Order: sequence, then structure tokens, then C-alpha cells
Amino acid sequence: MENFIYKNPTKLIFGKNQLAQLKKEIPSFGKKVLIVYGGGSIKKNGLYEKVMATLNEIDVETFELAGVEPNPRISTVRKGVDICKEHKIDFILAVGGGSVIDCTKAIAAGAKYDGDAWDLVTKKSPVEAALPFGTVLTLAATGSEMNAGSVITNWETKEKYGWGSPVTYPQFSILDPENTFTVPKDQTVYGIVDMMSHVFEQYFHPAANAPLQDRFCESLLITVMETAPKLLEDLENYEHRATILYCGTIALNGSLGVGYRGDWASHNIEHSVSAVYDIPHAGGLAILFPNWMKHVLHEDVSRFKQFAVRVFNVDPEGKTDEETALLGIEKLREFWSSIGAPTRLADYNIDDSEIETMADKSMVYGEFGTFKSLNRDDVLAILKASL
Repeated sequence: MENFIYKNPTKLIFGKNQLAQLKKEIPSFGKKVLIVYGGGSIKKNGLYEKVMATLNEIDVETFELAGVEPNPRISTVRKGVDICKEHKIDFILAVGGGSVIDCTKAIAAGAKYDGDAWDLVTKKSPVEAALPFGTVLTLAATGSEMNAGSVITNWETKEKYGWGSPVTYPQFSILDPENTFTVPKDQTVYGIVDMMSHVFEQYFHPAANAPLQDRFCESLLITVMETAPKLLEDLENYEHRATILYCGTIALNGSLGVGYRGDWASHNIEHSVSAVYDIPHAGGLAILFPNWMKHVLHEDVSRFKQFAVRVFNVDPEGKTDEETALLGIEKLREFWSSIGAPTRLADYNIDDSEIETMADKSMVYGEFGTFKSLNRDDVLAILKASL
């Protein structure tokens, strides 16, 4: 275990009927509030009306930015930045899932920057300040409600990058499981894959002596896999929604990854895929992750054996460590397939025509990955195995 400093400043407000907390949390930040949301589902399910009614009680002036994409685009970020600067916005409220929150983080930082917000995403300029913002979460998936990270796509240049700053943590996040009841089955599946992938990115690390962190990761994975099939059979079950919602937050709020650096190679490769094809992020991860696992298996077979035994109860008796490890990877693929996740890029009608382009985009910052450093040939091998 390496030295670490851990701080998470986001206030988590969890449970039923917590929307009223907006009346306590927002007034100290000012009177002008920008509401950011996605394609309109919050209007269909009534959440928009509830949020606006709550804000009306504290006499704030509201502005709106609707239409945030599932892979949020810099063009939308720029619209939000313009609103913030023109109307001197004091506070931003993201009402939606991870994409809406990621977009809000970029807007918040861009509103305090004199240049183009894309400079911040591409790290050409440091993020030095951001408008304060909070979230009302509607989807269990990314963990963006309690971390500083964000992923933004430039559709014109086919680029997609993760970025973040200590100043882009939400001030607070309201998590009411009932606000996730209307999430359809396919999006629920994507959220489950996403949060599990976040755990994998942290679990597969090269550091020694992190037994507690390993157990945290393993217990979260087991909890998700025990709950997911029950939730998918009963999408409005409060207890199951609550469990999955909290798992998604813990999976990427920094608490699992203290004392070591996670890998994040599979996320980097997926960003290059969805930058070119605009597929669901978690769908890409479901396809890529098992193939990444097989590709890097021999970097530390014992860790994959541990994963197979502890998470999937693979019996190692009479098997080599490699055989045990491979069974664990196959069981992961089978689980994701059983809940309806894709298994091949062909499921999205993706062939090898852009495979070189995707590999090039993955390598824009050079070799990557901490469990195993990947070069361009590695990326091509993983992409080809995923076709």
C-alpha cells in the first residue's frame, strides 16, 4: 500500500423524499441557478416539476440547459458556459445521470475560464476554479455524483477524454432511489456494467499489501451481482434500487482506490470506440473488459485467480492458476451476457474498418495502464478480440 491522502467534500443526501433538501443547500450560493438536464425524461416522470416547485419556494431565478447527450459533447458544454457568463449564474443544478453531471462539471469549470472549455478537457490549461454545483441523481452508474471526474466528447474531431479537478466535486448530491424507478431495463443494465467496470479498474492494480481495499472491491461486486437479477425482474423495487444506487456511488467516490493507482486502460480504449461510433459507454466496456483481462492475464495470474475464487467461487482444486483465472473471466462474461449486456462490437454493427483509427485515438497520450502498460499493438489486439 502506498502513502495516500483521501478527501471527498461532497455531501451525500440519500433516501426517500430528500428533494426538499434543495431549500437548505442552495440559498447560500446565490439567487441565479442554471438547471442542466438531458433528453426530457425528467419531464415525463414528473421530477422536473418537483424540482422547479421546490426551487420556487426559495425564490431563485432559474435558467435551463436541456438536451445533454448520453456521451456529453463539448458543443453542449459551450452552450452552458455561455448561459453562465451571460446571466452571471451563481449555482448549477444537474438533474440526471452521469452524462448530465459530467457536462455540468465542464460547464462549471468553463464558466470560470476565459478560453474554450475544450482546453480544460484536453489539459491544455489547468482547471483553477469552477462554479459551485449540486446534483439530483436519476441513474445508478457512473459515480459522478460523488467524484471530481468527467468525460466529454468532441464530436467534430472524434475525440473523447476523461478529466477532472479538485474544484469539480459536487457541493451535494441528492440520491432518492425512487427517482431511478423509471430507468428502463437496458439503461439499468448499462449502469450495472459501468459500476462493476469502475471496480475492476481499481481492483486490478500492481500495488502490494492492499487486502482491505481488495475485500471492499470484492464485496461490492458480489453485492451488485446478487442484486442485479432481482432488480431487473422488479424495476420499481425500492430496496434493490437503493442497493444498486449506493453501490454505483461507492464504486467511484475514491474510497476503494486509496493506497494505489488503478489501471483505467479499458476505459481509455472504450473512449476511443465511442468517440468514433457514439455507442453507450457501458456497452463498450462490457465488450472490451473481458478481452482486456485475457490480454493482461499473465501480468499477474495470481490476482485473476483471486478474483475468480473470491468473486465467482471458482473451485481451484485440480486446476492450474491460469485455468482458474480464465474461468473467472468467462464467468464475468456469462454474467454480463445473462443480464443483457453486449458481448461483441458486432452487436453495434462495428467492424474492423475504423480499428486503426480507434487504436490511434487511444494512444494520444502515449502508453497507458498501470496493471500492464499498453502500446498500440496491445490496443489493436484487444480491439480485434472484441470484434
